[in-house]
Amino acid sequence: MRITHNIRLEQTQKLVMTPELQQAIKLLQLPVMELHAFLQNEYLNNPVLDLEEEEERTAEAVQVDSKLENDSIDWDEYLRDQGFEPLSAVQSGAGDAAAFDYAWRVEPSLQEHLLFQLDLCSLTPAQKRIGEFLIGNIDANGYVNGDLEELAALGGVEYAELTAVLAVIQTFDPVGVGARNLQECLLLQLRELPNVHPLAEIIVRQYLEEVADNRLERIAAALQVEPAAVQAAVDFIRNLDPKPGRLIGGTADVRYVVPDVTVEKVEGEYVIIVNEQNVPRLTINPYYRSLLRQDHQPANEFLKSRLDAALWLVRSVEQRRLTLYRVTECLVNLQRDFFEAGVKHLKPLTLRQVADEIGVHESTVSRTTANKYLQTPRGLYAFKFFFASGVEDAQGTAVSAAAVKSHMQELLAAEDRYKPYSDQKLTEMLAERGVVVSRRTVAKYREELGIPASTKRKRVKIR
Repeated sequence: MRITHNIRLEQTQKLVMTPELQQAIKLLQLPVMELHAFLQNEYLNNPVLDLEEEEERTAEAVQVDSKLENDSIDWDEYLRDQGFEPLSAVQSGAGDAAAFDYAWRVEPSLQEHLLFQLDLCSLTPAQKRIGEFLIGNIDANGYVNGDLEELAALGGVEYAELTAVLAVIQTFDPVGVGARNLQECLLLQLRELPNVHPLAEIIVRQYLEEVADNRLERIAAALQVEPAAVQAAVDFIRNLDPKPGRLIGGTADVRYVVPDVTVEKVEGEYVIIVNEQNVPRLTINPYYRSLLRQDHQPANEFLKSRLDAALWLVRSVEQRRLTLYRVTECLVNLQRDFFEAGVKHLKPLTLRQVADEIGVHESTVSRTTANKYLQTPRGLYAFKFFFASGVEDAQGTAVSAAAVKSHMQELLAAEDRYKPYSDQKLTEMLAERGVVVSRRTVAKYREELGIPASTKRKRVKIR
């Protein structure tokens, strides 16, 4: 067998994911707050980068400040006339009024709130240790996690001692805390309320599943009472809190959404503003740039590598801003009916349509809109909200799923609670509005909206 070797030159194209390109892709999909943290970290790690100094105040602002400084108003006298402490007294700490506290107020957690009440109880040290153990096993909703027998074995105590301390915890605020299930939680609240409906306790003990399925007539037949009486009792029960633990603490888990782009309507035109308020403006430090002119080869190589990385970072941030602006501008143009008239006029839209419109790849649009929010005159929406699937109406025009849901919510808000609309009826009413969908689609959208079926929405008239 004879083997021959050929040497030939070929030219091929392939994508090389350089570190700079990976960084640019990462920057593109970062929300504004994560971008802020990323740039701060880069600023600390790269000595060539520098933060752009704030612009000096305008002459007009200086004039306003000087005018306020020379103002002849006696603010202490003005505050006394209004019944407040004068500024001098507050600043010096004089007077009976406490000084202003600008520190963040941290609300105690549910466990801290319960432990405080436990310390006020006249229990033995051993019982308090059991109480601390039980409170540590209460979740954010106020329920005890785990079986009591297993908790007693885990804590090394007798079951009777554990249940006795739990009974004490169940008297704490908020009412209903320390329950093992929903039934016990509701019963604890009924025990503390005045003027409880006479049927409420027996319904909670025996007919919670029927209440969940809205089978009020079956409950009435079993209790040999009128359905209207059962409806009144169920209304009373539904005023109770199934998750009492949510009333205490939880403020540390609050996360505020910062929009990446804001769209405002000015004189009939929509103005797009990319949020750069929380993004540090990075520049190149002129001192390190001047060092490159000096004849010091090892230092120059290091500074040049850092300078190249800094320049690429600045370009990537600017490219992210431009891409985000172009995508938002395209969304405003394609979804103008939504901005003018609301959700019912939202059109189905795909990433490819936007990508073809602005001349980029579909993946670029996906990264640009990932985990980002748009502040509009009609509220705050995630970018993904504008890329909705949909159906065709009677005229063959595409209608988004969000628009269909908006129509459904409007119809259901006006329905008779004693004769709620079935899915078939909703389908017919939507068709009258020109939105042609199947009954199965209506049922699917209703479930996505968290709206129960008509049999569960029906109420019994209370005389």
